[in-house]
Amino acid sequence: MSKRLRSSDVCADCSGPDPSWASVNRGTFICDECCSVHRSLGRHISQVRHLKHTPWPPTLLQMVETLCNNGANSIWEHSLLDPASIMSGRRKANPQDKVHPNKAEFIRAKYQMLAFVHRLPCRDDDSVTAKDLSKQLHSSVRTGNLETCLRLLSLGAQANFFHPEKGNTPLHVASKAGQILQAELLAVYGADPGTQDSNGKTPVDYARQGGHHELAERLVEIQYELTDRLAFYLCGRKPDHKNGQHFIIPQMADSLDLSELAKAAKKKLQSLSNHLFEELAMDVYDEVDRRETDAVWLATQNHSTLVTETTVVPFLPVNPEYSSTRNQGRQKLARFNAHEFATLVIDILSDAKRRQQGSSRSNSKDNVDLILKTINQHSVESQDNDQPDYDSVASDEDTDLETTASKANRQKSLDSDLSDGPVTVQEFMEVKNALVASEAKIQQLMKVNNNLSDELRIMQKKLQTLQSENSNLRKQATTNIYQVQTGSEYTDTSNHSSLKRRPSARGSRPMSMYETGSGQKPYLPMGEVNHPEENRTRLQPFPAHVSNTIGTSTAHSLSSLTPAFPLLNL
Repeated sequence: MSKRLRSSDVCADCSGPDPSWASVNRGTFICDECCSVHRSLGRHISQVRHLKHTPWPPTLLQMVETLCNNGANSIWEHSLLDPASIMSGRRKANPQDKVHPNKAEFIRAKYQMLAFVHRLPCRDDDSVTAKDLSKQLHSSVRTGNLETCLRLLSLGAQANFFHPEKGNTPLHVASKAGQILQAELLAVYGADPGTQDSNGKTPVDYARQGGHHELAERLVEIQYELTDRLAFYLCGRKPDHKNGQHFIIPQMADSLDLSELAKAAKKKLQSLSNHLFEELAMDVYDEVDRRETDAVWLATQNHSTLVTETTVVPFLPVNPEYSSTRNQGRQKLARFNAHEFATLVIDILSDAKRRQQGSSRSNSKDNVDLILKTINQHSVESQDNDQPDYDSVASDEDTDLETTASKANRQKSLDSDLSDGPVTVQEFMEVKNALVASEAKIQQLMKVNNNLSDELRIMQKKLQTLQSENSNLRKQATTNIYQVQTGSEYTDTSNHSSLKRRPSARGSRPMSMYETGSGQKPYLPMGEVNHPEENRTRLQPFPAHVSNTIGTSTAHSLSSLTPAFPLLNL
């Protein structure tokens, strides 16, 4: 299902016409250029979907449309609506602004720093404020006022808040009241449909009990959203939850050859605690979202302009809420090729099904962090907790990762049930070719960026040389311009600012630069004819290529060579 754009729809960030993307958790529609910045922020800041080329659950799209039509953007731009903000010089971006730095700085301030959100009066105990906001959210979800709940969530209300007196969560309340759009909003902000209340009932139970069957079915889909997304990524279909099928485990065509390394890697995956397994699965989910969004992005952009001038997202952006080790491991997921990554996804689906059926093995303390430690072991020793940027991870030594990748490359799924059916060779190759094309495009853009950097350094060296030559010429001019040769036409040299010329038949000219081997020669303006009888030598102007290089064209060339990929550590 895709949104039908109205002519009145404009980008929430720059007011540009015809936005084609949506930020799901912010409830706004955005244009292509602003979306490039949203993508670089990460899913923890903005979850973007294309309005036409990305599949949408109908109620999720309806939730975003409702928020947009009811002024959700004013939540994120509250202080900008104050006339005093104009006097202070604060303004939102406009369509004519450059993506970098103008639009990028505004969008980061708006969504990442929450610089324009209305703030509540400060209290000594922040936890009390968060608890009060969560209680307000608990009461508000029984109504259809989505923008009020979004405002509370933006201020710090918790979607999974368990009310101590009521004994349930906001999602229980929304499900009991049949508020399907409120349930969508809460789920976007992390509400768990499987949470039990004090009576042991889940939101799904309350939805069915109240006769809200569409809501109940949607809550089941939300509960299995992670595994559904992974399965859809590999084979293009989802389980039929209505008929009790909750997992699809695709099977690799060459899954019969399992090496000892592959078996050991799979055993380590199964040894993870449920908590660490969930973290790994969520990281892989984010990587799937990045790769799928990249494919849509590359397919919908003008490759000659937007793709080379806007942000490229070669790996998952840093999430400050995660540890340095986890952030680096998340970034390294981008280095798996299509086959290796597909194998990892299949193993996660297989183990998720095993754990869901209650056959999870006892956890060993020694195996608690085997997968994450294998991916980033060498990064743990050199991590800097104060360093917020891990861009260099994507190009550093990856011996540990290559070991894991080689294991994953030989790793196969034996847990497939026959009812799910294997992925055909054609389906898998289509997925693989699409991913390889996306990765090749990213590598091409990185090479273009390196070439631009090299050209920039050459131009800078040339500029420094020309500046040095120009400085020497200026020094010579300063030294010689006021020196008077024997028999000079000037009669008063005591004051350079009031030099007077003696009239002559042809009119005298001021002295110019010193020319080696010919003495001081009066300067002839360009275009005048030399007079051999007066033995005058005209000073030649700079060659054309030097003049052009010193001039404004150099400054323009240098500014145009500024690296267009801020995420790359050049």
